[in-house]
Amino acid sequence: MAYSAFEKMRSLNKQRFGKDTGPFQPVLSCEAGEGYDLKSAVLRFMHESCEDLLFDKQIEEEEERTGVYRGTSVAPNQIPYNMQMDINRLCLERELERFMDSGATQDAYSVYYCFMEIFFGSYGKSKKIIELLSEYESNGCSLLMKHRDHFSHSVYVFVLGLAIYETNENFRRAFNSFYHFSTDAEDPKESRKAAHFFLEYWGKTALFHDVGYPFELTFEQVISFFEAGDDDRGTHTPFIVYNNIKTMTELGPQAQELFRKMYGRSFRTIDEVMVHDLTLKLGKTYGFTEDYLLKTLRKKPVSPESFCYYMDHAYFSTLCLFHELTVAMGIDTGEENPVHPGTFKPAHIDALSAILLHYDLFTYSIAGREPGMKSTLSMDIHPMAWLLMLCDELQCWDRTAYGRNSRSELHPMAVEFDFSKNRLIARYQYDEAEQEKIDAYLWACVEWKKNGRQGDAPKLKVYSDMANTENSFVKDIEKIVDTDGIPITVVCDIAPVNRGNKHIYLSDSSFLHMHDFAVVLNARHAHEGDVDEVEKSTMEKEFSVLSLEYKLANINQVKSFSRYLNAIHCFYTDRQVDFDMVDEFTPEEIECIAPMEHERWVREHQSMGWSCNDFYEHVPVPGDIPEKQYRKAIREQSRCHAMAMDGELKTEDILLHYRSFLPESEQNKDFQPFNCMLRLIRRFDGLRIYRFAR
Repeated sequence: MAYSAFEKMRSLNKQRFGKDTGPFQPVLSCEAGEGYDLKSAVLRFMHESCEDLLFDKQIEEEEERTGVYRGTSVAPNQIPYNMQMDINRLCLERELERFMDSGATQDAYSVYYCFMEIFFGSYGKSKKIIELLSEYESNGCSLLMKHRDHFSHSVYVFVLGLAIYETNENFRRAFNSFYHFSTDAEDPKESRKAAHFFLEYWGKTALFHDVGYPFELTFEQVISFFEAGDDDRGTHTPFIVYNNIKTMTELGPQAQELFRKMYGRSFRTIDEVMVHDLTLKLGKTYGFTEDYLLKTLRKKPVSPESFCYYMDHAYFSTLCLFHELTVAMGIDTGEENPVHPGTFKPAHIDALSAILLHYDLFTYSIAGREPGMKSTLSMDIHPMAWLLMLCDELQCWDRTAYGRNSRSELHPMAVEFDFSKNRLIARYQYDEAEQEKIDAYLWACVEWKKNGRQGDAPKLKVYSDMANTENSFVKDIEKIVDTDGIPITVVCDIAPVNRGNKHIYLSDSSFLHMHDFAVVLNARHAHEGDVDEVEKSTMEKEFSVLSLEYKLANINQVKSFSRYLNAIHCFYTDRQVDFDMVDEFTPEEIECIAPMEHERWVREHQSMGWSCNDFYEHVPVPGDIPEKQYRKAIREQSRCHAMAMDGELKTEDILLHYRSFLPESEQNKDFQPFNCMLRLIRRFDGLRIYRFAR
């Protein structure tokens, strides 16, 4: 019973209406029940291991006592609260699946969005810090010598960790023991609690571990301007430092008090908190003191010369996540109604310290600071840091290259994982079009060996580390983390490139527009007649009260819009271009777009477990409830819709349904508001739609 609130509502509906109206159990995709590949493991974790995620027994009892539901669907108080939690989990499951199928940056965005809405209470409060990473990389990193994507990378790291937790008994046992959950796999209730806990805190660790990269990238841009090599960094070039860092590290009165209660001593900065906690965890094993680590940490932003002239993005990622947590919880922000009220827990500190360790603090300042010290990190000492370091190293495939040198280097484009038997086999795939580079490297290796291995061995970026006889790629991982609990095997393959799932079209805009675009799409129905009068704040407020499912419906329509425009020879951009701007879609263009939007709507509803039924339009309506409101609530509680479709669907089936069976009033919903939307979009930050010259 993976989605138990669905099943409970279904049973209640049988009693109320005398027939099985739904909602029906969502289907576990790709037969993930038995698979040990990445996608199967992640979906099985979300679908089965995370049953009853964020359920609230007290609210459920209150709903049963009062007869008033507390959950939001298309409107507040339409469905049981726990049913909303089930739908939220299904949203995250589906967005993870979509991302694993495509690897597209826009699908990574949806995973971030889901996670933030579920575990931070609101995406809107944190959207700038999340979106800035992608924007900074795509717009500024072509100036750098070396740089690859960290936005989609972070979501891949997230899914890798979920798969390892789901499949590896050794890690699961170490994690559950560290956080005092039962290690008895036969206790399903305790196993679910542990899985819920892991999902939340691992998500905060993985998804935020690189959000501080803009601080490092700015530093690197100055270095790259002078095209400095490793030996010239800083010594013969200018470099920047970050002063006044106390604005990010100082603790307010409320934070000081909560950490005093947590540790029994006073702290003035989050640096001091992190150092104290890490010394408790690692100090004895690695032989360092709190004073040493605090001095090291304080040098990070102001003395890059102490770290070979490198700026540590992990330090700034830690500070960024700390800030986002305080905002979400309303700690020292002065807000009376925080979006996700709560308090810091030790696991929040573990997420922060895992991020702090993952770049070079652990490798160079802790494990490698003296010869003969213990060099690897065990999963038993700090499981989240161990997992982050492992997944960060493994995730080297399907990363957009931005840097000048990075664009010409050979990196794996895909990977196939086998997580069975508590080990990890990774089969990295390289583009067969790069065979010439690979052959040249292999021939150079033959010549190098023939000449007595004189000089440095030939290199071909990651490929040579994976393909050489020393298996350097795995050896380097084994120098950082103890892999006894998860033996790693890496294989290199050649395969044809396939970019079809990324859905790359000419339309392009800043990620900062995606949320705004979704707000407009939502507003276009309600404000079709008065778009020139509606305030932006009104549209945002209307969007904010939607459930996660309906917010995502708008966001996913935004992601589809580039495909729609491509079909009618148009595109959108936030840049000034010399094409004709579209003031109004023609009837022919709208007639082309509308069926495509209907297909997206049908497939989205089917994916989210909706079924085809119109019984809610005919049930008797209690006299004290407005008819429209009642019928809509029954529709949401049953998750059935007259316009939905069931079964295996081909595109031609959906188009036939649209043209032959969809009433004109429903067809109008797919095309009437598009010109209204054009007028709304112009009021948002310069986004425009253009038409190719014909």
